[in-house]
Amino acid sequence: MIIWIASYPKSGNTWIKSLLSSYLYSNNGIFNSNLSKKIQQFPDKNYFKYFIQDFSDTKKISDYWIAAQDRINLFNENKTIFFKTHSALCTYKNNSFTNKNNTQAVIYVVRDPRNVITSISNYYSLSIDESYNFMINKNKIISEAEMGGKNFGISTVLGSWALHYKSWEKIKFAPILIVKYEDLIKNTKNSLIIIINFLKKFIDIKIDDKKILNTVNSCNFDNLAKMEKAGGFIEERFSNKSRKRIIFFNLGKENNWKNLLNSKMAEKIRVVFSKEMKELEYI
Repeated sequence: MIIWIASYPKSGNTWIKSLLSSYLYSNNGIFNSNLSKKIQQFPDKNYFKYFIQDFSDTKKISDYWIAAQDRINLFNENKTIFFKTHSALCTYKNNSFTNKNNTQAVIYVVRDPRNVITSISNYYSLSIDESYNFMINKNKIISEAEMGGKNFGISTVLGSWALHYKSWEKIKFAPILIVKYEDLIKNTKNSLIIIINFLKKFIDIKIDDKKILNTVNSCNFDNLAKMEKAGGFIEERFSNKSRKRIIFFNLGKENNWKNLLNSKMAEKIRVVFSKEMKELEYI
């Protein structure tokens, strides 16, 4: 069965993936680039190549969402499989992204949209206005090229920031843990312990204080940024405009909307996402 590590883009699920890869798949909790491969992306070509060849056609991909997951679970019978995803928990062209037969649980990572927008701008080489339109687009689909082209990911149904969050938050057929990126920043150790306690319901996992400390220290922002520079993360992509390598771990704690976002745009985001931001206590 699958446990999803889901989030809207640039909201922290790569960080959660790194923390869990380190804690679950190492002996001592020390992170390295090989461990990041233990938790893969979905949807991804590797899981759809048995069904289709055109990885840019969202309709064809959605036709096989469930079949691909059925196949994964068939070959991993009685095992828990972790997947990182940016997909909304949606129905597209009458195709459901996942179902109760394939999903065991969800860890959903959410981040203040006023900080998401500046990361979207950097990662996708967009202006702030373009990034705003990206985030409010209820029909947004990330293209294969936007996902990283031939190296990483395939066409993914996203929706707006608000719809994405609500789609997972309202899941009926599996338990969900919502983790705020801001809490990860403030107290990574405590957030990891909360996640481990959630996972104890589904897998054999124990609290190991020394291993947790090693995991938190080795997965801090500076270390992950150094590994990225050394080519340790598949999520890297290149700007469609400049063709230069885009930094994935860009600002970290320095990404504070109060310093980076003009007041007019901050207010636009607050207004358009006010219901969800109030629910999450961002405003």
